Amino acid sequence: MSDHTVKAFDEDIGELRGLIAQMGGLAEQAIGAAIDALQRHDLAAAAKVVAGDKQIDAIEMQVEQLAVRIIALRAPMADDLREVVAALKIASVVERIGDYAKNIAKRVPEIDAHSEIEPLSILPAMANLAKAMVHDVLDAFAARDAQAAVEVCERDRAVDDFYNSLFRVFVTHMMENPKTIGQVAQLLFIAKNLERVGDHATNVAEMVYYAATGEHMAERDRSSLITNEEV
Repeated sequence: MSDHTVKAFDEDIGELRGLIAQMGGLAEQAIGAAIDALQRHDLAAAAKVVAGDKQIDAIEMQVEQLAVRIIALRAPMADDLREVVAALKIASVVERIGDYAKNIAKRVPEIDAHSEIEPLSILPAMANLAKAMVHDVLDAFAARDAQAAVEVCERDRAVDDFYNSLFRVFVTHMMENPKTIGQVAQLLFIAKNLERVGDHATNVAEMVYYAATGEHMAERDRSSLITNEEV
């Protein structure tokens, strides 16, 4: 971003980027904390993740208010306008990612503390992949790095593959252990939440690419995005 004649404009854009980074950090942290609570069956930690979602929502409102103020007072054009609009859209997506973390945490009480469901041990690896995508795409936004955004999109396939693999494992486990169907269904919903986090990270990547280049990212296989809305 080039410096503007009005210094306050640069400060506003900097504040906008800071809020997005803060929001993204909290969402990323919430995903990790929710999965950790799931593994340890820590109900207090899960409740903390649920309560913490309000902070993400509050920052989204700050982003909206600041973006509107920038548009009203600074009348940004070209790449500046794209960045402000992208920030607005990204804040909405990150808020949704925070909701997925909250949904995961809400399911923790539904899993038996002494459960020995083997596929449960696989979920953290998928969560790490999704978290890394969120982290890297927000870094790409901060750096206006179009190439980094493209690379994040390319990694979505790995998260999708993880989900498809877990789906088969969970279904097999339910068939072989009918008494655990209820709990394994909860884990399947959690895997779906993580898959959607990956989808949203790719959506953000497309916004970052457009904000940085003024062009839309080349069409890619969007079949993975045509999924049922949240579970």
